[in-house]
Amino acid sequence: MAERQKSFMDQVIEQRIEQYGDKVFLYFKDQQVTYKELNENVNRVANGLHDLGIRPGDKLGIMLPNCPEFLYSHFAILRIGASPVPINVALKGEGLKYIIDNSESKAIFIDSSFLESLKRVRSELSGLKKEIYRIEEPAKAEIPKNATLYSDLLKSPPTPPDIDIGEPSFGVMYTSGTTGRPKGVAVKKINVEGFLTLWGAMQAGPDDTIYTCLPLYHGNALGISVMGTLFMGCSLALGERLSASRFWDEIRKYNAVEFNSLGAMIPILMKQPEKKNDADNPVRIVLSAATPKDVWEAFEKRFNLKIVEWFGMVDSPGYLINTEGKVGAMGKPIGEAEFAIFDDNDNELPPGKTGELAFRVPGERPTSYYKMEKETEEAYRGGWFHTGDLAYRDEEDWYYFAGRKKEAMRRRGENISSWEVEQVINSHPKVLESAAVGVPFELGEEDVKAVVVLKEGEKLSPEELLDFCQERMAYFMVPRYVEFKDSIPKTGTHRPIYPPLKEEGVTPNTWDREKAGYKVKR
Repeated sequence: MAERQKSFMDQVIEQRIEQYGDKVFLYFKDQQVTYKELNENVNRVANGLHDLGIRPGDKLGIMLPNCPEFLYSHFAILRIGASPVPINVALKGEGLKYIIDNSESKAIFIDSSFLESLKRVRSELSGLKKEIYRIEEPAKAEIPKNATLYSDLLKSPPTPPDIDIGEPSFGVMYTSGTTGRPKGVAVKKINVEGFLTLWGAMQAGPDDTIYTCLPLYHGNALGISVMGTLFMGCSLALGERLSASRFWDEIRKYNAVEFNSLGAMIPILMKQPEKKNDADNPVRIVLSAATPKDVWEAFEKRFNLKIVEWFGMVDSPGYLINTEGKVGAMGKPIGEAEFAIFDDNDNELPPGKTGELAFRVPGERPTSYYKMEKETEEAYRGGWFHTGDLAYRDEEDWYYFAGRKKEAMRRRGENISSWEVEQVINSHPKVLESAAVGVPFELGEEDVKAVVVLKEGEKLSPEELLDFCQERMAYFMVPRYVEFKDSIPKTGTHRPIYPPLKEEGVTPNTWDREKAGYKVKR
């Protein structure tokens, strides 16, 4: 009989078990999971899924917080030839329903703390058949009668499932909907050379531990930290979330030599009160995306480490990296990836000119947008993947970020679609129309401002509007600023014109929820 086909990650895990079976793969709170235990638990979950009727090609949502079970689920789904669909745990309402339905997820792993979010959309979901609940406090959870408990899956055999998985899957990971509805990125092949360069830049080996507190449902934690740990044979310390006050204590607890940073994370850490032992920490490297130029060197000096800046995206595997410490630069192209800057007519621009950042890699398209052929063709037009980001390059081929061409915002590491915020606000019975824009945040990146036009004769307070928003969107999407206007500038096709609203920013007529003391619940 021919040997069963194995997924890419299965092959990597098997190699690491032979080398480091009893070594700790994962630290989480006070838990330790060895490479051998990882593999056995993945097998248990994989066997349990197969017993539930999950087959190769099926899609399964993962709506879990940072925890070992997320990793068991992700690798188990791949192990039986199905496709994992990581879901942002903050999603609610239409945003959650869309991803579950669009991905055609047949089952979902979900933490009991998110039960209410799923309950509100369950009756509208067309294809979801199985729900698998992770429960930390069973007595407080209202679990549907037909649901499966995660603990029951872990009672399955720890031996590899005897399944012909067919064509191995890499899963579907959704973007944050920066140009409309979120797009599911279906990966056909990965850029191993690019990943190896990124992991090499982390400078971690088998005797080291790296740390991440970024969410596993994002590509950074899953693709860079988790996969990097497996490839480098090191250990991973997983934080629940970013806590600026506890961050360095966790780093020291696990003796982590590296962590990854996104967006406002470095400014937030810099805003913490200085301590005498700031530089007394084990970190050597911070692999960072979007480090603000004005705090770059100060952060390195204060915490006695080196920042390695890089650029990458879930949508397609082209990477830039800056290992030379050139302050402000995203980096230079890695490996076979070729980068360029284009104007609005897709003409390549010379050094010093700002335009859209684009790249291409040899061979067939490595990714596509799931069930979105038109959007895939548009993104890859002319053979180049168009990022939607603005950038420029210098004469030495260093690339520099210059803003976002897309109608989107980036808040605390989260990409936020203007369209998605507007859809919720516009559904309020007293609202005529709205436009959501990003305005500068004092620590870097942006905060969300909603410009709202009410229906004639209607009255609505900012607090009432945000109460409405909180029930229908992720907490990080809820606007900080609200301004009511008589009209919104629009194009001939009645789309909002965003630049003047962004330039206007915060005005004397803008309501600020932070100044007003309004609290957003997580």
